[in-house]
Amino acid sequence: MKNEEIVIEELNTLLRGTYLGIRALEHHIQKLESIELKREFQSMQQEAKQSAQKLAERIQNLEGVPADSEGVSGRIHSFMHNLMLSENTRDIMDDALKGLENYGVHYSEEVVKGDLDLESKRIVEEVIDSNRRHAEKLRQLLH
Repeated sequence: MKNEEIVIEELNTLLRGTYLGIRALEHHIQKLESIELKREFQSMQQEAKQSAQKLAERIQNLEGVPADSEGVSGRIHSFMHNLMLSENTRDIMDDALKGLENYGVHYSEEVVKGDLDLESKRIVEEVIDSNRRHAEKLRQLLH
């Protein structure tokens, strides 16, 4: 596999994860009662959508085909997540924070540890930094 194909696959893995995060935020928004918290989560979701757009554009610029969803396993995970998600505000916020830290930051860093070109690396770092900011915002709201 050529390096460019590897980069495209790594970016697509991150893109599918970003779509999964967007869907998880949708679940959180649906269950939150506080209008203020809903707005905060909607803002995070909009930034995640912008991240997905940047990743998709980069994949296209590398002559790849961007993923258009979270994938089959992601859909199954998303379905189960929605079924198991608590109605309690604190639990919802804890769940969102755990998702951002585990998948949006740590897992994303692992996925893209390969040899990314400079532009792809810059975009990936923007996406992960955005997830870090969202996690920090949630930590502040929880305390």
